[in-house]
Amino acid sequence: MTNEKINMKVVPTFKSHKTIRNCNWCIAFWCALVMCFSLGSLADEVIFKFKSPSFNGNNTSSHYLTIENQEHSRKLTLKAELKALQDEIERDKENTTLARFIRNLESRIYAQLSRQLVENLFGEMPSDNGILELEGNTIEYSVVDGIITLIITDSDGNSTTISLPIGTFTF
Repeated sequence: MTNEKINMKVVPTFKSHKTIRNCNWCIAFWCALVMCFSLGSLADEVIFKFKSPSFNGNNTSSHYLTIENQEHSRKLTLKAELKALQDEIERDKENTTLARFIRNLESRIYAQLSRQLVENLFGEMPSDNGILELEGNTIEYSVVDGIITLIITDSDGNSTTISLPIGTFTF
């Protein structure tokens, strides 16, 4: 190989008459396009207005009323949810196996006590009077002239009197 130097010349082709004319048209087109779109910028002046009624004063009372109603309904909802949760906890406590057993036992004890009271009043050997104390309550009974009188006094001292004739207890 020989050490010849190759000289190449780059000749721009955009210097032709058609290319310059096309560039002029392109510049004119883009200037016209920019001017057309800039006509929309000749609008009215921009005036700043608050959108919130708290700042601008329009419909302020209805805005405050709406906020108050939302807060009030939220408070009521929270109270209702809290009460429902408390009721559910209370029901769960009452429905445990131990609670049901205690209720059943109390019911049977009360039934036995009432049966004994009925035996004392109407059994083969009835008694004329007696007193039964139960959890701070007092039940007094007496039989006078064929009338049974029950006096039930609660722990606060309030009393209820029941009078029943003996002869009407037949079926």
